[in-house]
Amino acid sequence: MTRTTTTATPTAQYMLPGIRVREYRTTAPLDWHAPDGETIELFVRELVDPASDTADRPLLTYLQGGPGGANPRPLGRDGWIDEALSDYRVVLVDQRGTGQSTPVDAAIVAERGDAGGEYLACFRADSIVRDLEHVRTSLYDGRRWATLAQSFGGWITMTYLSFAPEGLTASYICGGVPGMPPRASEVYRRTFDRVEAKTAEFYRRFPDDEAAVARIADRLAAGDVRLPDGDLLTVRRWQSLGIDFGMKPGFERLHWLVEKAFVRPGELSTGFLQDVMALSSSAGNPLFWTLQESIYGDEQSGATAWAAQAERERRPRFDEARRPLLFTGEMAFPWMFDEVRLLRGFRTAVDQLAAKTDWSPLYDAAALQSNEVPVAAVVYFDDMYVDSGLQLQTLAGVGNSQYWVTNEYEHDGIGSGRTLTRLRELVRDRGGERA
Repeated sequence: MTRTTTTATPTAQYMLPGIRVREYRTTAPLDWHAPDGETIELFVRELVDPASDTADRPLLTYLQGGPGGANPRPLGRDGWIDEALSDYRVVLVDQRGTGQSTPVDAAIVAERGDAGGEYLACFRADSIVRDLEHVRTSLYDGRRWATLAQSFGGWITMTYLSFAPEGLTASYICGGVPGMPPRASEVYRRTFDRVEAKTAEFYRRFPDDEAAVARIADRLAAGDVRLPDGDLLTVRRWQSLGIDFGMKPGFERLHWLVEKAFVRPGELSTGFLQDVMALSSSAGNPLFWTLQESIYGDEQSGATAWAAQAERERRPRFDEARRPLLFTGEMAFPWMFDEVRLLRGFRTAVDQLAAKTDWSPLYDAAALQSNEVPVAAVVYFDDMYVDSGLQLQTLAGVGNSQYWVTNEYEHDGIGSGRTLTRLRELVRDRGGERA
């Protein structure tokens, strides 16, 4: 059979263990509503089993989590990639602003001044779907593909099903179905409860860490603790590391970090400060906190209005002076854009996004209700980031969808090849993917 990969010339090709890799680049409009204006570059990496390089394999594209996360850079053949390569040609498109697709950082946004907010509004799920359709039609001759979504990738999936379902053979979703209509305030009302419960579980698992965490917070509250990059380490920045409680083994990672906090009484160790900086600096993904609330922006929902901060202020238990100290989770706060040096240039733009009300639509409820694309989702019952109740409510309004609810995983079940296997079985047993 003939190869089904793009007829375009790859910019690079090489081998990884058990994987043949080809890379491509193409351009797309920054603003799909102004297609003749500024352009960006999209980076595409294709993976295939070397033994099947000339076979007529179906396509699967991966929708990575985030927002702002780049596609995986595999070191070898394992997890869902190994499962997928047994049947598919895998297409990894770095979402706009990430990886090698015209990356965005604070300096670039700051240079745009008062236009920064509208610039960032071009990096949401509706634009990403248009990018994917551009790649599918221009590089893959318009062949339909299946999607595998992790977390925020599920937001993209719902947008895809709303506005371009003709491009899809099936959609597999791992822990990422948004509530509808999307309301940031409702998300945080639920997830603050979840992260409080996770903090209590952390202290139950490691009883001595309650006092150790308090000692760290007390030292930070006393002031003038600097991270290696010069940033002041505050109690609220320390609290934000609770985001790791939503992944396994997040409890263990924080426990070992707490263990090495003090080199001597009252003096935090260099190793501890280096690790805290790396975990909280946003160096690898500056769009994660920057776009965190705008993914809920919708014409039905109004302004997001710093919803996580508003919810925190309604919960005095999360106050920095309270002990035992409660951690926070996947929640963006205004202070981040003052205290984290790599985020400061975003401050004007994120304030604009928080006040924005004229959002482009992300979903079409009628189109989702009449959907014919096979959809299979795994819903993690104890998910700290994406409320399982909201996910199930949404899936009830999506035609041809089914779900698997489990507490075997946190938010990271996609790391197991068994997860994709199970989702594919759900679709297979109801007739399989569309041709």
